[in-house]
Amino acid sequence: MILQKAKYFLKEALNSLWQFKIRHVFSLTIICLSFVIVGVFLSLSNNLRFRARELSKNLMVVFYLHKDLTASERGLIEDEIRHSPLVDSVRAVGPEEASEKFIEDFPELKDILLNLNINPFPPSIEASLKDPGLPTEKIIQFIAEVKKNSGVEDVQFNREWAEKIRSLGRLTEAIGFFLGGILVLASFFIVSNVIKLNVLARKSEIEILRLVGATNTFIRIPFLLEGMILGVAGSCLSLLVVFFLIKLFPLYLGSSLGALQEIVGFRYLTQTQVLALIFGGGCVGFLGSLSSLARFLRM
Repeated sequence: MILQKAKYFLKEALNSLWQFKIRHVFSLTIICLSFVIVGVFLSLSNNLRFRARELSKNLMVVFYLHKDLTASERGLIEDEIRHSPLVDSVRAVGPEEASEKFIEDFPELKDILLNLNINPFPPSIEASLKDPGLPTEKIIQFIAEVKKNSGVEDVQFNREWAEKIRSLGRLTEAIGFFLGGILVLASFFIVSNVIKLNVLARKSEIEILRLVGATNTFIRIPFLLEGMILGVAGSCLSLLVVFFLIKLFPLYLGSSLGALQEIVGFRYLTQTQVLALIFGGGCVGFLGSLSSLARFLRM
């Protein structure tokens, strides 16, 4: 008996979807677009968080030195950094190597660099730290001690960059939920209105069902299923669109962004995020239908 009812409800929902397919395609498109926006921003946020984790794992402090230092003066600073108990390894980077690395990362800026006729990059010392979990205070104290040396011009600490990238990831995620939320809300009202139109189109059929003793619950279940199918189908379609965007985006950009492509890039959604989007689509369809039915079937 239960199986027969389930088959009936599903059949009615599918028949309605096919019968009013034009309006349902419009609803499906809006739902899909809503979740595509959420999915894209989640994907971008995933990439930013991943980059921040990678930076945090490979803690490094870069000390930029004055250009006019002699080799022996650079060696003294390098020895001072190497002998710190916080440092795992030290690597000296000359101006030529820094210039080559810049051109490799940003090939589109090569001509600008070559037109300068001078090498603007100072020599530097890259110090890899032993423990990624070191308290920031200890590292800042170590940096302050090295900066007392007059030959050190500037310092770059990648944990600060990691925090900035992580914050950017959180901001990106929030923007995605905000923009996607507006469209999800629009989807809710569209689904509600579509179901309302379907109810009005089948008014005579509903009256007959009531005359033969059908309850409001029995009447509304096919409509609720209809909304849920729309929501789930729209969110699944959005996941497919996001998948292709992730695949095609690097091909479209090529190497035009250079090193920035690692940051302005996409990373696949996690299993939890995928399930959350599908569940969210189902909820939007269900609640949109329920809202419409509550008003037009007086439940």
